[in-house]
Amino acid sequence: MKKVTLKDKTFGLSLPESEILKAIDTIAVDMNRDLEGKDPLFLVVLNGAYMFASDLMKRVEVLGEVSFVKVSSYQGTESTGETTELIGLNEEIAGRTVVIVEDIVDSGLTMSKLVKSLHDKGAGEVKVATLFFKPESLKHELHLDYVALRIPNDFIVGYGLDYDGYGRNLRDIYTLIP
Repeated sequence: MKKVTLKDKTFGLSLPESEILKAIDTIAVDMNRDLEGKDPLFLVVLNGAYMFASDLMKRVEVLGEVSFVKVSSYQGTESTGETTELIGLNEEIAGRTVVIVEDIVDSGLTMSKLVKSLHDKGAGEVKVATLFFKPESLKHELHLDYVALRIPNDFIVGYGLDYDGYGRNLRDIYTLIP
């Protein structure tokens, strides 16, 4: 599809699944090298990162646990500026390497709060892997260890990302048409 309409918005194709998968291949190679021998906990941020995590974990050869947390900072097409943890962490992380698997980093608010929370809980090392990064939007100091794709500051859907719950199942990425 070249265009898709979700509720009251129209989005145009901007990034095919094949390019996304190539970018995931690249960061998986780096993760396999960096995490060897570390018994990491891959902490997937729901709902948006589920597709990314699924494809990434198929390529990561390092053995480790996979768990999930759910946080929210979006309403419609705008960030609310607040982050609420909806589902918490149940695994013991003291002294462990934790790799946050996130769909998109824009302002950095969600990630900076999550990284701090993990350090406060005693994580030995916290790494951040994101499928998409909007460098122009970053407002909070944050180190990203694995960035699959840098993108402009546009609102996107597909490949796990949504607009009011719609579009997560799209294989490609679509950008909002103003």
